[in-house]
Amino acid sequence: MSLNPKLADWNGQRVWLIGASSGIGEATARLLMQRGARVALSGRHRDVLVALANAHAHVAVADVTDRASLQAAFDDICTAFGGIDVAIVNAGTHQPVRAWELDAVAAEKLVQVNLLGAINATALLAPYFAHSGSGRIALTASVAGYGGLPTGLVYGATKAALINFAETLYLDLAPKGVAVHLINPGFVKTPLTDLNDFTMPALIGPDEAAREIVAGIEAGRFEIHFPRRFTRLLKLLSLLPYRVYFPLVHRITGL
Repeated sequence: MSLNPKLADWNGQRVWLIGASSGIGEATARLLMQRGARVALSGRHRDVLVALANAHAHVAVADVTDRASLQAAFDDICTAFGGIDVAIVNAGTHQPVRAWELDAVAAEKLVQVNLLGAINATALLAPYFAHSGSGRIALTASVAGYGGLPTGLVYGATKAALINFAETLYLDLAPKGVAVHLINPGFVKTPLTDLNDFTMPALIGPDEAAREIVAGIEAGRFEIHFPRRFTRLLKLLSLLPYRVYFPLVHRITGL
């Protein structure tokens, strides 16, 4: 059963994609433009966004940690497109961290981008969509938020918080006619996952991730998680008691 209204056709949909410069965001932007959507591309690097844009796209440079730049991009897009129908908040960063390597400054950066960045964007979008009684917000978290995993000491915490944030957002916005989607990817080959120095199970490419995201939004799913052969295993692990979960994670990861 779909928890959100389905989306039958991307043609003419006005999409704001935040975090479009590389990886999953770039691949999703390309796919949506191929489907006929009018895509507003946001990120920190104008030259990359301009190279990505097609004739129907719009470039709006923004940094999710800078609320003024997000507001300027939001206003610019609303003027250029006449409004926004779908927002995909995909900006994020990653740094593998073990407990004995924990650095408060580096941890703060992860929190600022992954969690507060998504909140900054949603603070613009939620009132806008709630007032209009329509629209969609998709937030990209991660299966790393399902439970504690080695090397994910801070990253996983930001994604766990974002999962909770999206769940609560749905409870508030769904009765007002606004769709909320929670995107939880597994391992996707991007410049960020290239930082990992361990074998990543069920690793997929960004194009496959983009197809999963677009299909999930079309189907109206609340949680869009992939690849399912991996994400279902992590969901099962998260249900286990800690006395089983901890030794099993050590055994599976070798960490």
